[in-house]
Amino acid sequence: MALRYDAGEVITAMVTPFNSKREIDYDKAEQLTKYLITHGSDAVLVAGTTGEGPTLTHEEEFELLSTVKRAAVNKAKVIMNAGSNCTETAIMAAKWAQKENVDAILSVVPYYNKPSQQGMIEHFSAVAENVNIPVIIYNIPGRTGVNMLPETVAALAEKYSNIVGIKQSCGDMDAITEMKICCPSDFSIYSGDDSLTLPMMSLGARGVVSVASHLFGSEIKSMIRNYKTGEFLAAVNMHKKLYPAFRKLFMAPNPVPVKTALAHKGLIEDFVRRPLVELSSIEKKELFMVLDEINED
Repeated sequence: MALRYDAGEVITAMVTPFNSKREIDYDKAEQLTKYLITHGSDAVLVAGTTGEGPTLTHEEEFELLSTVKRAAVNKAKVIMNAGSNCTETAIMAAKWAQKENVDAILSVVPYYNKPSQQGMIEHFSAVAENVNIPVIIYNIPGRTGVNMLPETVAALAEKYSNIVGIKQSCGDMDAITEMKICCPSDFSIYSGDDSLTLPMMSLGARGVVSVASHLFGSEIKSMIRNYKTGEFLAAVNMHKKLYPAFRKLFMAPNPVPVKTALAHKGLIEDFVRRPLVELSSIEKKELFMVLDEINED
């Protein structure tokens, strides 16, 4: 079956590397992009929550996107976070991303405003009507305060061919089933939580927008491929192996733990922007213990 748009199976929500002054380290961003591409990532998402997008200036976003695109050219797709709780701002961000020739955008359900389902339809309709690049909806009730229902997703997917998929960060498996029933067959569903990737794939999800793929991208890719080729036991065993990391990488607000882990590997420096704070020494010890056990298997 042909998809409306194929971003691949493993989309990494890439962290934004900072130096000790908490300025973006663009050299490290380029190196990290290349590392991710050679370790299982089919696409990278720029300036999302994991990329600390809410703390980046527009100028920083522009330079970061340019850096990632240069590193990923002809090797992986680049998706830009372009959502907002203000519809006009979301439209402006989508238009800017289109002008910068991104492969697709991720657009979040409006947060804080708590729109109705009809409000969500009007919001995403306005975005879709103002650009012609692929739009992936981002449903994350834990951060937005509202949940986009499957029938709302279906209504948008039926009407707009450039609304190509959804990142579903919600553990409601019934919602995945309902989306697969009521959405067009060429519409893609991505798990927004690493630990839910395999369960969602059993219901027809395409893949994952991942945090853990910074560290275990090849393993996650292997898990997905094994599932799709009928090697179900191998897929389940990989899920079980990685599960402690899936959980531990959210022991503190994302992306604090994954940045600490990447710094431990020597890929970036361990700095986040306020209001986030780095892990304590005790927390770091707990994290490294879990990661080391997985790597030793």
